[in-house]
Amino acid sequence: MQERIRRLFLAMIGFDRGDPDLIQHFTKVHSYARLIAASEGIDPHTAEVLEAAALVHDIAIPLCNQKYGRHPGPLQEKEGPPLARRLLSEVSGFDEAEISRVCALVGEHHTVDPVDGIDHQILLEADFIVNSFENGHDRATLEHTYSRVFATKSGREIYATMFGLEQP
Repeated sequence: MQERIRRLFLAMIGFDRGDPDLIQHFTKVHSYARLIAASEGIDPHTAEVLEAAALVHDIAIPLCNQKYGRHPGPLQEKEGPPLARRLLSEVSGFDEAEISRVCALVGEHHTVDPVDGIDHQILLEADFIVNSFENGHDRATLEHTYSRVFATKSGREIYATMFGLEQP
């Protein structure tokens, strides 16, 4: 594991201290994002920035819960980038361009259309894989998600296999 990612991973565990559900969530999203990126042959730099985004993508959930009493996607996308920027600047060693890209991904990690690059697509897929499991989606929702969200070959294979869907 790259040193910058290791430091950020530990910082996020500290950020979400006391909330193992959030920690488990971002850990799983990170793992799937890393797997899909490697399977799709994403260049190492883009993959590392994607991994950082996967670790911090839900950084705004505690703030949204405190501020609004809930944490729907649009509020996370609004509140997340400044929190991600602060944490990345303090602990990660990423440069400004990398931090800006991570913040852009955090600000669109629930936005399915338009997709802003392969890193955005992979983050969406990794998050939807985990959310579909954690939220116990029914078959119709799984099929709709598969057809609407998944575009990478490996993401489609993982999702279809995990949930027993037929691949077209």
